[in-house]
Amino acid sequence: MYFSLRCRSLLAPVGTVLVTMLVVASAKAADAPIPYGGPPPQYAPPPAYAPPPVLPAPALPCLWLGPYVGTNLGFQWTSQIGGLNSSAFTGGGGFTGGIQVGYNWQNGPWVYGVESDFNLSSVSGTFAGYQFSNPWFGTMRGRAGYLINNNFFLYGTAGLAFGVTTISNGGLSDSSGRLGWTVGAGVEFGLAPWGLNPNWSAKVEYLFLDLSQGGNLPGSVSSNFQSNVLRVGVNYHF
Repeated sequence: MYFSLRCRSLLAPVGTVLVTMLVVASAKAADAPIPYGGPPPQYAPPPAYAPPPVLPAPALPCLWLGPYVGTNLGFQWTSQIGGLNSSAFTGGGGFTGGIQVGYNWQNGPWVYGVESDFNLSSVSGTFAGYQFSNPWFGTMRGRAGYLINNNFFLYGTAGLAFGVTTISNGGLSDSSGRLGWTVGAGVEFGLAPWGLNPNWSAKVEYLFLDLSQGGNLPGSVSSNFQSNVLRVGVNYHF
């Protein structure tokens, strides 16, 4: 019994000290400052959601460097056949359409290249009862010009022209191959700004054709077949 009382007397001061320490710790925790402008740490909001990074749009193909193919459609008209009395020649017109292939090079805003085309035509005219026509023609030309906003290509063009002219009268006809020259101008522009495939472009073009001496006129009269072409076209760039 004496031992039990002795243990109780020793443990009482220890319990008092522990209780005092707990009270002091609780008071200090209650007096701890709460961060200004936000809730206590145990109530802090979850970290903000970070959206995935936005990848850049794929680069558009360069329309002004490399090969292309395309097609065209337009109107061709004649004003005279050189070497003939112009007052006796009745000019005519007709539709024309064909294909083209070319290659571009670019140096800053300057673009230059080569283009060749082949076209069918319904243009015709009359002279002294003879019917003249130009069933087909082609050109091999250089192109050079200036690029605006990397999308509008203003250019001039010149080169060789070749084709066939046909003369007919009274059910008879004769055809002759001709070689000459051509000069013109145009504008070509990419179609991507209008939501279309970025590999496509469209163009508007004017050409003056002069197909030189041929051997199919009566009496071997020296002549050249002159005509104008205004056409639109589309190209696909690789």
